[in-house]
Amino acid sequence: MNIGFIGLGKLGLDCAEVMAEKYNVCGYDIYPRTSDRVKVCDTPEEMITNSDWIFIAVQTPHAEGYDGSTPSAHMEPKDFGHDAVKDAIRLVNEHATEPKRVVLISTVLPGTTRREFYSLLDSNHQFLYNPYLIAMGSVKWDFANPEMVMIGTETGDPSEMSDLINLYRPLMLNNPRYVTGTWDECEAIKIFYNTFISAKVGLVNMIQDFAMKIGNIDVDVVTDALAQSTMRIMGPKYMTAGMGDAGACHPRDNIALRWLAEEYDVGYDMFNTIMGAREVQAKNLAHFLVEHSRGRPIVIHGKAYKPDVPFCIGSYSTLIGWYVEELGHNVVYLDPLADDQTNVVKNIDEASVVLMAHNRFITYGYTGDVRDDSFYCPLPEGSTVIDPWRRLPKTMRNNIEVVHYGNTRQA
Repeated sequence: MNIGFIGLGKLGLDCAEVMAEKYNVCGYDIYPRTSDRVKVCDTPEEMITNSDWIFIAVQTPHAEGYDGSTPSAHMEPKDFGHDAVKDAIRLVNEHATEPKRVVLISTVLPGTTRREFYSLLDSNHQFLYNPYLIAMGSVKWDFANPEMVMIGTETGDPSEMSDLINLYRPLMLNNPRYVTGTWDECEAIKIFYNTFISAKVGLVNMIQDFAMKIGNIDVDVVTDALAQSTMRIMGPKYMTAGMGDAGACHPRDNIALRWLAEEYDVGYDMFNTIMGAREVQAKNLAHFLVEHSRGRPIVIHGKAYKPDVPFCIGSYSTLIGWYVEELGHNVVYLDPLADDQTNVVKNIDEASVVLMAHNRFITYGYTGDVRDDSFYCPLPEGSTVIDPWRRLPKTMRNNIEVVHYGNTRQA
């Protein structure tokens, strides 16, 4: 079986390389790419001509400023950008000499495929919508161990999806459930899945805010009890209060859903409330850093939206940093991988207050990849570490104080 990818970026290339373990895979991107497993074609014609299945893995971006790395709840709601997807469809029409199976994996709002894309694709091709539940930094693991696989067609007829399901079976390590439906249903499942996570993170961080205000509360005692209340409430994932929701998808998805709520006159806007709560929680943490700085520099340990990835898009660290600066204080970051090195330093030369934004165990523990949570550089004597995950010991060498943000229980 021959598989092609249009788009070999941070999502497409990793997914293509997993598929290449079982199939012949080639790909095309407008930017130079290299791979040991995937043949990178010089032209879209070469890739399309030699592929039975064509996966479209291009970006559906928002305008600048909508990623959640700075305050955005006040901004005008907007839909995602669809130009790259439309361009990919036109490439298929132009170069395909026989019927193709075209699979869109990019995130779009419910109704988009039917409204924007389907009429563009020549009728001799089959169009499927198949978004992935994947996080940057663990793309390959998430692809091979999905919670579910969503596949949508125009009518939602399961028989139209059997070939794609059979394509996936040898690739999946965890025997996932397959959810079939219309394009619109699968679009809704994907984006509301992300929104549920955003709301869940916002709720547990709200409990953290109450713990900080009331006192004598260890937020982990509360959230651990709720996480185990699976009969009526939820499961344990995303039930550790800490840093807010972040990344290339979740903040922008909520902003786009605000646009959808207005477009269809739903009558209320829960998504703006989620984004607003996220920003107030970041502001609260910024105030806490300033209060504990006592004239010392403020350092945020981790600028990318999570550890071991370069992407600063949607970063909660930079949102907190924005509020710190609004309060009249300077802030620097420790992060050797960050793709935005503005205000990033390699070392700290004097005692500082350090926000431990990155926590590898919290981020990657579910994959079984338990990574070292060491600091990016040695901390000077007399520093204070604000640990919003409450995993560091409260006493460290070199007279370093650790404050467990969210635990106000009296010792």
